[in-house]
Amino acid sequence: MIAARPAITDAQRRTRLLRRHLLAIETHAESVTDVADALVGLHATTPSTVYLSAWARIDGFAPDTMTTALYDDRSLVKQLAMRRTLFVFTRPTLAEAVGGIGPRVAASERTNMLRDLRRSPDFADPDAWIDAARAAVLEDLADGVARTSTQLRERLPALGGHVVQGEGRSWGARTPMGPRVLNMMSAAGEIVRGKNAGSVGWHQSKPTWVSMPAWLGTNLPTVSVADGHRALIERWLRSFGPGTETDLVWWLGSTKRAVREALAGLDVVGVDLEGGDVGYLLADDLDDDDPVEPQGFLLPELDATTMGWKRRDFFLGPHAGRVFDRNGNGGQTAWWDGRIVGGWRQHRGDGRIELILLEELSRTANRALTDAAGRLEDWLGDVRPTPGFPAPFMRDG
Repeated sequence: MIAARPAITDAQRRTRLLRRHLLAIETHAESVTDVADALVGLHATTPSTVYLSAWARIDGFAPDTMTTALYDDRSLVKQLAMRRTLFVFTRPTLAEAVGGIGPRVAASERTNMLRDLRRSPDFADPDAWIDAARAAVLEDLADGVARTSTQLRERLPALGGHVVQGEGRSWGARTPMGPRVLNMMSAAGEIVRGKNAGSVGWHQSKPTWVSMPAWLGTNLPTVSVADGHRALIERWLRSFGPGTETDLVWWLGSTKRAVREALAGLDVVGVDLEGGDVGYLLADDLDDDDPVEPQGFLLPELDATTMGWKRRDFFLGPHAGRVFDRNGNGGQTAWWDGRIVGGWRQHRGDGRIELILLEELSRTANRALTDAAGRLEDWLGDVRPTPGFPAPFMRDG
């Protein structure tokens, strides 16, 4: 007789989310590295997201602690990884992401460059041009000095060149190829984003580039594609599980085959989820997490919790069309009891945090979210982070 699969309810999944993502007050973190590890990695496409994600999970969080970890201690590192998304990882996870996902992202970047270069009459041998540009960057950054993309293009003729995209259309433009070479090399773990140039604030980005070994002070450990997939999936299941094969394929930006092979190398158990999907948990992680009292909190756009699954109904409910844009980018969200119940926006003039609720809530929930908005307003002070991916609800009113 075949034993029935364990069943995990949506309520149980939300409890896991609250505890393992350090969002319940009693689970708040002590350090920014704890936050990054709890979420496998922090989304960093929008510069302010990294800091606001930490603010939501660390009592008394100060931006300087994140800046120090990123640029002085370098215990956290920015890396182009899953789904061609910029993440912030601790060093062990960085090695797994570069080894497991880096080759696929770097190959995709190269393929996309070749497609555009071959359409241009200015590049007789696109493959050779990419190779020469890459070699020039590696040689120039071998001295360990960080340089901006503009500085590299000024120093390296091999990195010059433009392609015309959208020729003949109103949105057409000449775009430089140099930054795309840097993105390819970043995905491969050859170079890395260093300190910001100039005096930009923590919520802005003007990165310099430096060789990865120089930035880390050592060579990054070599991790195979298979081992990287397996390690990242194990981390994800520990933090985000249970999740489906669809969730894992999407989150990794990988293939069903690679995910299935990784799962086969892990001790996992299939579980029945509400709605009929089959999810996975690590075999030693089947016990329920202790429940938490309903709590309210605010998260930034592209927060790793909001973006952690492909199938999000268990915490998103009917609000996908108001919270996520057409490209699947999640906006600034308001949560109650483990569910997204609305969003928030900051007024540019006085910095006031306005809640945009998408459903009726109890007085207790409204009060909790109003208090959270006040705390965020006080914490931001005169800072006005610019959303990179405004949610549809931000167009309301």
